[in-house]
Amino acid sequence: MRGQAQPAALVLVNLGTPVDCTPSAVRAFLRQFLGDRRVVEVPRPLWWLILNLFVLPLRPAKVARAYRAIWTAQGSPLRHFTEQQAAKLQERLTARHGPGALHVRHAMTYGTPSIAQTLDELWQQGCRRILLLPLYPQYSGSTSGAVYDQIAHYICRRRALPGLHIINSYFHHPAYIAALAQSVRDHWQAQGRADLLLFSYHGVPQSYVDRGDPYAGHCECTTGALAAALGLQESDYRMTYQSRFGRAPWLQPYTDATLVELAQTGVKRIDVLCPAFAADCLETLEEIAVENRHLFIEHGGADLRLIPCLNASTAHIDMLEAITAPHLDAILRPGQPRPPAS
Repeated sequence: MRGQAQPAALVLVNLGTPVDCTPSAVRAFLRQFLGDRRVVEVPRPLWWLILNLFVLPLRPAKVARAYRAIWTAQGSPLRHFTEQQAAKLQERLTARHGPGALHVRHAMTYGTPSIAQTLDELWQQGCRRILLLPLYPQYSGSTSGAVYDQIAHYICRRRALPGLHIINSYFHHPAYIAALAQSVRDHWQAQGRADLLLFSYHGVPQSYVDRGDPYAGHCECTTGALAAALGLQESDYRMTYQSRFGRAPWLQPYTDATLVELAQTGVKRIDVLCPAFAADCLETLEEIAVENRHLFIEHGGADLRLIPCLNASTAHIDMLEAITAPHLDAILRPGQPRPPAS
């Protein structure tokens, strides 16, 4: 309507998830995910053969079994939590900016709803200024970089475009560190403190970092800030990387090998926090809480407890609001100076 301000939008972007916990659904998801050049930096002809002759015929059945172990009545936990995050943040930002001023949506890098689909829908709803927040606190080309690629592809295919702004990372944002630290304190208050706190991050191949990916440095910065916020001594915690795939070296130390080592040296109880994940998913609920817990106990440990991700907690919504607030204020009030890139 003439004279009425156009709405703006905030899009929360997560990795994605299969639509179902069946081998066929997992295969479709893995085909898109592992087919991304950002995720697997192997020469395309060679990787096409490996992916289609070995990975996709063999891996989906195993991954589907793992998904079935964590699937809920609401479906994939990652999808459910991401939808809740967007809905709760919409309520919060509507109260702050007024009805209709800001649309909050979620999108997935792989699967549905796609980034392109979400941006198209927002365009149809009149949104001409859009902020995107990849839910990867620590930047990596294999995660956040893939979001940039999809947005670049979207830009190349459209004539009319909204103003787009991307928050690059938030690995050292005070609100992020405070929310994670409080989640650890809450866990300790409810269940007692374990012998050691393990910070387990999703891994990437070592070669990516060797070629300039800042991910490892971001993870180290997050760990240092969390250790300081919690008042930890060096002997109180360890930092590791999980979820490696293939035979090439990945960032070390590895989570599974570290748990075996700790169990064998007499550590009995471990708490595990996964700071790289904005929502509990296969890598936290199954890989850590089931697979790695079993590994730790098998080698002499007594208990391993997963500290839940921030998910759709009030603390997480507070954090997301704090991180996006200066960017949204600049979008909604164009005369105000834009905050520096995160």
